[in-house]
Amino acid sequence: MSAPRVTPGGLRDLGPFNFVFARGAARVIGVDDAHIFSTLGRAKGLFRGWLHYSGRLMPFGTLPRKDSEMIIIRVAHLRGCDYELDHHRRLGRRAGIDDAEFERILSGPDAGWGDRERAILRAVDELVDTKDVSDIAWAALARHLDNRRLIEFTLLVGQYDSLATTIHTLRIQRDHHT
Repeated sequence: MSAPRVTPGGLRDLGPFNFVFARGAARVIGVDDAHIFSTLGRAKGLFRGWLHYSGRLMPFGTLPRKDSEMIIIRVAHLRGCDYELDHHRRLGRRAGIDDAEFERILSGPDAGWGDRERAILRAVDELVDTKDVSDIAWAALARHLDNRRLIEFTLLVGQYDSLATTIHTLRIQRDHHT
């Protein structure tokens, strides 16, 4: 990836709240600078709105955390977003996704999954690829998710697809672990 189009900011660029949040997140993640936050934080109030929205989907959504991580990892893989994959390999581990299962998520819906996981991964693939889900894939997904979670699923896929686009377009660099 080439040089960042928007460089990560410091206190003056981010403002006090965004700066403190970005620094705190970096410490929790174990990096010197969480580039996603120190870059998007330059958008000031928009960044805080995005954090609220994102947080309502993950980690505070109604989907089981393991499902959310599977969805995010699959979107990141399909979009070739190493930044997201770096972070969600670690977050997925906390949600119970070991290295072998992580690799199966990358392999896709036909990698020996049960009906629930296969339905989720197939719907992710379709949504990222076509920006829609076929009736067959939707019916399979609806066997496992109620209406609220179906909506949340769609928003979560869209959120991480959009985030991958943002990361790529702004050329946000991968974080360096300390």
